Amino acid sequence: MQTKKKRALINQITDFDIKLIRLFKTVIECGSYTAAESMLGVTKSAISIQMSDLEKRLDMKLCHRGRGGLTLTEEGEAVLSLSEVLLASIEQFRSDVNQINNELRGDLNIALVNNLVTQPQMRVTHALKDLRNLSDKININITMSTPSDIEKGVIDGRFHVGAVPSNNKVSGLEYHPLYTEQYYLYCSDEHPLFSYAKPDKALVEQSNTVITGHRMTPDVALIYQSLNCCATASDHEGIAFLILTGTYIGFLPEHYAEHWVAKNRMKKLLAKTYKFNSEINLVTKPAALHNQILSQFLEFIQNERA
Repeated sequence: MQTKKKRALINQITDFDIKLIRLFKTVIECGSYTAAESMLGVTKSAISIQMSDLEKRLDMKLCHRGRGGLTLTEEGEAVLSLSEVLLASIEQFRSDVNQINNELRGDLNIALVNNLVTQPQMRVTHALKDLRNLSDKININITMSTPSDIEKGVIDGRFHVGAVPSNNKVSGLEYHPLYTEQYYLYCSDEHPLFSYAKPDKALVEQSNTVITGHRMTPDVALIYQSLNCCATASDHEGIAFLILTGTYIGFLPEHYAEHWVAKNRMKKLLAKTYKFNSEINLVTKPAALHNQILSQFLEFIQNERA
């Protein structure tokens, strides 16, 4: 009669375990042992040995290696998620201890939606510069991601702060006003509507339109409902790609589209009719959970508004 194998329990997490978990997370983020070599400063064989050590210590298979790179097992997905929480907690502990010592030392993990760098109001850029000038012991780590992943990352501790549109705010998070983006409907110079000084509204409504896959306010959803939406894109760059094919029209922030408008590659369509505002907010956990570095960053942001 066969008996189920009893897995070993983790009774104590050692420094060596944490080292292996950091390595595991880095390897998965890089996508392969080869790509992780330069990031970790160790050889593929050494990475392989340490990954095997971690799997033995946890008594589970974490990932499979193949021609397409690494594929996480179901258990590996769970361990990766838990490792992000663990490492974020360690960083939070370090920041809190440094705060007791009144020393600004540690990480600021900030996540941004794409294309904010073209915003003429460079409040995030200036605040990060001021923060770094305040202490050279602050490590600034920027991740580009989607609004939903940024909000999730702030909740689980991967990110200290994120910049997201304020559509349908998530309960339990705090939102701090940052920018207001003005969106207009654009076509490219290869689209039939480009030659019209003032195209008929019916022609615009019949044109193939690309729509964002993110949450939107009811007012914005109503505008899209009047258009022939037949393609989706996850971010502004994807929308711009489709507009530039000459096959689609789509909404872009004015500051982002200006690059192509200045070159006569794009133009606004019925600007008085097809436009809306989108508020960009910094999102954080409640103020009581802020570390000293995050509080200082938010103070610099506030000073930029003054």
